[in-house]
Amino acid sequence: MTAHTPVPSLPEAVFPALGTTAVLLVTDPDAVPDAEAVLRAELAAVDLACSRFRPDSELTRVNRNAGNPTTVGERFAEALQAALRAARLTDGAVDPTVGRTMTALGYDRTFAALRPEDTRPLPLALPAPGWRRIVFDPRSRRLRLPRHTHLDLGATAKALAADRAARRAAAVTGCGVLVGLGGDLSVAGPAPAGGWRIALADDHARPATDPGPAVAVTGGALATSGIRVRTWRRAGRTLHHIVDPATGEPATPVWRTVTVAAATCVDANTASTAAIVLGGRAVDWLLGAALPARLVDLDGRVVRLGGWPSDTAAVPGATDGGPR
Repeated sequence: MTAHTPVPSLPEAVFPALGTTAVLLVTDPDAVPDAEAVLRAELAAVDLACSRFRPDSELTRVNRNAGNPTTVGERFAEALQAALRAARLTDGAVDPTVGRTMTALGYDRTFAALRPEDTRPLPLALPAPGWRRIVFDPRSRRLRLPRHTHLDLGATAKALAADRAARRAAAVTGCGVLVGLGGDLSVAGPAPAGGWRIALADDHARPATDPGPAVAVTGGALATSGIRVRTWRRAGRTLHHIVDPATGEPATPVWRTVTVAAATCVDANTASTAAIVLGGRAVDWLLGAALPARLVDLDGRVVRLGGWPSDTAAVPGATDGGPR
């Protein structure tokens, strides 16, 4: 993920979480403690349910039990359903069965712990088994993964956490709330005058004072996916973290970043990730999805789709149901 940086002009809390930076902005200064408590609780819950790097996470248990039926908890079931929906809407361009593929590429620990120069040889490409082979009953929450299949719910689970935290914090505090988790951003409640001003960047850690494009968000969510930040080298080759499930290789670089606006962060994240994977086919796919999008190619050329405004104008909250 690459990211947006909320331009700080409102009360905020900023702290590391889920391998990125959590940013919370509220329209009421007195609401920061309560909103932050909601956000931290949501992040702790999604980490315990969906982390690929915790030996005690539910995801780790599920992956170890691949081939056998198991019952999963409510939070995990919600995250799994979001991931399966993303796979269905993108025809598998975003697929949760890439867990073993990510491990084979060397992304087998938190990004901060990765060796930036891994000299081990690259294994043969390991295409994802495919989301359609997952058997899941949402009512009973009974799940069976195919043998030798590992899930990676990272992208959609983080976006879901942003959506949940923004909605819950707005409900608890009664004020406007923005939650940013790296490249995932969700807002709820009444927006400040002029909307939430968001700087677009390749890297969420870039200072907001740096010159660069910005938009104003009045509702819904934004997600930015890109190939420039989460990279590492293995066997002399530069790899990035967005994998094409069909090939088992990092997606062929066509777009440096893709930013999408949607009603929910899960939908925005689904579309932006799919666009990176689809590469040259992304423009037609995004036009079909009817979601506002801003794509930046490797040479810095900007393509705006679906009514995406100039970088200084507002992006209204999307009411579309998401990519389809």
